[in-house]
Amino acid sequence: MSYTKHVLIAEDSSVIQNLARKILEFQNYEITAVKNGEQVLQLLEKEDFDIILLDINMPVMDGMECARSIRALSDPKKAQTPIVAITGNAKNYSDEDFKEAGFTDALMKPLNFDRLVEVVAKLTE
Repeated sequence: MSYTKHVLIAEDSSVIQNLARKILEFQNYEITAVKNGEQVLQLLEKEDFDIILLDINMPVMDGMECARSIRALSDPKKAQTPIVAITGNAKNYSDEDFKEAGFTDALMKPLNFDRLVEVVAKLTE
């Protein structure tokens, strides 16, 4: 028996957050959404997630800093959670920058929702 996969979306754009939520809920994922990296770390203290989708440019704590903080967590299960970057500023970062920060994959804005579903499915199977 499979259980519902739990996805954490950190995205300060309500439009992108709501679209991603609806598309992934339609695929039977359970979604939790927050607006910044600090909220991600607070949630990770209390809950487990199967995958984290992180916007790179967010207030309070951006995605790069948040990914590094997740990888540094003392709980090995949480520290190894797949993290996918969501960015509109791909030119500002190389694939190496994303890898170095601890991202498993990266999706460019505007989001290709078929690719989003494909990446989430692949990384949570």
